[in-house]
Amino acid sequence: MPFEPINPSQFPKPIAPYSAGARAGNTVYISGVLALGEGGAVLHIGDAAAQTRHVLDVIKTTIEAAGGTMADIAMNHIFLADLNDYAAFNTVYAEYFPGDKPARYCIKCELVKSDCLVEIASVAHLG
Repeated sequence: MPFEPINPSQFPKPIAPYSAGARAGNTVYISGVLALGEGGAVLHIGDAAAQTRHVLDVIKTTIEAAGGTMADIAMNHIFLADLNDYAAFNTVYAEYFPGDKPARYCIKCELVKSDCLVEIASVAHLG
């Protein structure tokens, strides 16, 4: 099945060869999102809550560009650089998923940019 790339026009150019998202049928895959601005500059250095909010705002924009909403997200893949940020992350995360919660997992790992604290990739099912 062919897929349709999803690249909202307001996003900065990606720092690597990928699309922000891809829609195949009623499934939308959202690439791992970091708190990055123009030219790949890391935003909100040292603030896991602010980075989480930025990441989830980017995911929200991407899923809306594909015709969905945050309620359509069925799975989140979460990566934290430091598990001491887990509580701050969860506080913000809960604001974006107030109803039924998507499935998820969380892994502590080194992220692609050393000042990034949070990365999330999502899968949504529309309709």
